[in-house]
Amino acid sequence: MHEFVRHIEIILQTTLKSPISFSGKGLHSGRPVRLKILPAAAECGIWFARTDVMKGDNLIPARWDAVKRSPLCTKIRNAAGVEVSTVEHVMAALAGCGVHNALIEIDGPEVPIVDGSAVPFVRGIMQAGLQVLGVPVRAFKMMHTITVTEGGATATLEPADTMYIDFQIDFDDKAIGSQRKSLRMNNGSFARELSDSRTFCLQADVEAMQANGLALGGSSGENAVVFEGDKVLSPGGLRHSDEPVRHKMLDALGDLALAGAPIMGRYTGTRAGHSLTNTLLRKAFATPGAVRMVVCDAEMTQRLPGYGLVWDEVPQVA
Repeated sequence: MHEFVRHIEIILQTTLKSPISFSGKGLHSGRPVRLKILPAAAECGIWFARTDVMKGDNLIPARWDAVKRSPLCTKIRNAAGVEVSTVEHVMAALAGCGVHNALIEIDGPEVPIVDGSAVPFVRGIMQAGLQVLGVPVRAFKMMHTITVTEGGATATLEPADTMYIDFQIDFDDKAIGSQRKSLRMNNGSFARELSDSRTFCLQADVEAMQANGLALGGSSGENAVVFEGDKVLSPGGLRHSDEPVRHKMLDALGDLALAGAPIMGRYTGTRAGHSLTNTLLRKAFATPGAVRMVVCDAEMTQRLPGYGLVWDEVPQVA
């Protein structure tokens, strides 16, 4: 398998060529769950379908205005109250692979955590391949700078000629400390640099969450990196020396994908989380003139996430 999206095809929307399936357990619920990503028509966008909900509306749009605020993950809900949580990793994989349309069937309320990163989803998408559809790609172009702040956390979207993600974290625990990284999201950088970075937490937080009925599916070394003081408790250690900040960037791409189209702009997060990134999107779309939808020509499309992705660059992890 060679170049994922051929140059002649990059100005058109995409979906998967064939369905792909995943199974596992939810990070917070611990419940077993099966998920299938199916092809969808142009202009559909990304939708989730709760196959275990037999009555009423089981379709949930993967969109910023369907987000129900949650500090630990990204949760979306439809008007009937049907919801799916922890959508950020699969959304990051779809965005990072340049998939614009898909239907995600799931038989429970939480996306399987798999290995705690997005790389299993990325590899599945690339193995299925992309089907090019007959409609041009559209993107949201940032026209003005939008910033939101909450406590000591800040998130900003500002005009740029491509999608950048710039993130900084600061932890007292020496094993994490202060980390910062910035990346352009084209030329396969998401899959190559971020997709295999796992969710992480502190040992004290694990104990507190499990005492409150959360993180029941979490397992150090299997699907999360756990830190305590100056130690990495997870067997095998880190996949990257700065894996925590890389994972925060992965989360940010997944949360920004809920815009409903790629964003041409620079996202800067300082100690930001899922809720603050959603607050940023809400403010951006509520601010007149801050965001403009544009039809992407070939030159613009080369600067979008997913362009230039090559199979050989995707991390291979156990």
